[in-house]
Amino acid sequence: MHKLGNKFMVAEIMDNIRRVFQVVNEQSKKVEKETGLTGPQVWAIKVIAAEGTIRISDLAGRMYLHPTTVVGIIDRLEKRSLVNRVRSREDRRVVDVTLTPEGLQLVANSPEVASNKITQGLKSLNTPELTIIYHGLDKLTRILDATDLPPALIGSTEINLPKTNKRDVKGTD
Repeated sequence: MHKLGNKFMVAEIMDNIRRVFQVVNEQSKKVEKETGLTGPQVWAIKVIAAEGTIRISDLAGRMYLHPTTVVGIIDRLEKRSLVNRVRSREDRRVVDVTLTPEGLQLVANSPEVASNKITQGLKSLNTPELTIIYHGLDKLTRILDATDLPPALIGSTEINLPKTNKRDVKGTD
């Protein structure tokens, strides 16, 4: 493709990046204004509400976060009396989480969270489409020299730790 085509694509990519940042920022502000919670906290209570009762490890898997990160989110929700933790009687290491009546009321009136919209959209894509996005964002991360930057959660200053090693993604399962 000649220079004019490249210039057009760069302009379109930059506009799309701006649009993504705009939507994420607007949704994060809306969530915090309407609920007093961060986006990840609202996402967590929405997942819990959909399940009724869920193990922290399963919640972490549904949110694509490390369990340690989710424990921090649950700690803050518990301090606000929005969730309850219940230890399993069979295995004391297993902790289930449920919403309190206050949590149920809050989730019923809370707006959609950008992270959830993004993950749901990505999950609906086929493997070749996901592979293109994966490699494109990986390249953009390298362009920005951000490959070693710990990933902050969308709508929060919290970091998703520990960082895992990337697996080689070739577009096949």
